[in-house]
Amino acid sequence: MRLHVGCAMWTHTPWNGRFLPHPLPSSERLEAYATWCNAVEGNTTFYATPARATVEMWAGQVAPDFRFVLKLPKVITHDLRLHDAADAELRTFLNAMQPLGSRAHALWIQLPASFSPSELGSLAAFLHRAPSAFRYAVEVRHPAFFEEARWTQQLEQVLGRAGAEWVPFDTVTLFETPASSYGEREAWLNKPRLPRRTRALTEFPIVRYIGRDDVAVTVEGWRYLAEQTAEWLREGRSPTVFLHTPDNIEALALARRFYDDVRALVPQLAPLPAPVSVPAEPPTLF
Repeated sequence: MRLHVGCAMWTHTPWNGRFLPHPLPSSERLEAYATWCNAVEGNTTFYATPARATVEMWAGQVAPDFRFVLKLPKVITHDLRLHDAADAELRTFLNAMQPLGSRAHALWIQLPASFSPSELGSLAAFLHRAPSAFRYAVEVRHPAFFEEARWTQQLEQVLGRAGAEWVPFDTVTLFETPASSYGEREAWLNKPRLPRRTRALTEFPIVRYIGRDDVAVTVEGWRYLAEQTAEWLREGRSPTVFLHTPDNIEALALARRFYDDVRALVPQLAPLPAPVSVPAEPPTLF
């Protein structure tokens, strides 16, 4: 019975000296993060494929059961829109990710909001061509996939044939009441506003959840997700849940709190290891 939780990144300036030791060399930052969470979103790979040596450094900092959910580069998903020309880019990306081994839990195909049901054929063909050695997870943002039953069913069929998962990004709590801070207003502008989805297609469901600046509101908003995650665990599934807030300042601690909330519902779930301790500030004369 395994639950993985994580955040959108493993380095974030507000965490330094509070949750994570500071300063830390780049060769130790992921290792420190991994004492708090056992998964992470690979968002940086959307912008550029890292050097293989960089990926080797990542692999050396985490245990084999740590989960990376790696976003495919933008050139594949947005520029080439999964067409045949993207295959060479995919091979380059997979070669760079090879040092992660089993840590590369899923390749995350985040599609633009303009990727509509009319392009489902491109997605189906891409998943058919893609190497079967990897697990795939798809995030769509076009409203029709959520609001029209025929397109929901057709997308599920495409994903089902490939053994791929549908990754929902739950923004319901974010949009529930008007934004009250700069961070929340920015999130309102940049995050998709879509219906909530709780149906898992595979043994490995993945959910992204974003709350608010207010911790209490964020926690209340994920109650349904904690219950759903507990149910997945009872069914023998192994979910991964990523916790976001508009500024992500509390996200690291919130990911562990979510894990504990699920564990309260499923007591046989093993606790997360204790996180790395942050050295106290040395005493001063003033």
